[in-house]
Amino acid sequence: MRVIAGKVRGLTLKTIDSDTTRPTRDMVREALFSIISNHIPESHFLDLFAGSGAIGIEALSRGATYAMFVDKNPQCTRVIKENIEKANFSEFVRSV
Repeated sequence: MRVIAGKVRGLTLKTIDSDTTRPTRDMVREALFSIISNHIPESHFLDLFAGSGAIGIEALSRGATYAMFVDKNPQCTRVIKENIEKANFSEFVRSV
């Protein structure tokens, strides 16, 4: 899985290997961000059921100023933190 566009375009993100969590495909993320692209710059973004955090990281990459990631799976929260650090977005994030 990779970041599609923005500041960290092409960055490869970690995911967990599990049957209960499925990553959002690149094509779906592209469609989502095509729809909301005008609202992303300087926005606050909430990534619920975050999984790997790919959608929230994509929003930060495209200009969101803040993102909150929520996931109850401890494996997911660990991977989200690793991906945020890898993208150098720690100062723009709150993880729950």
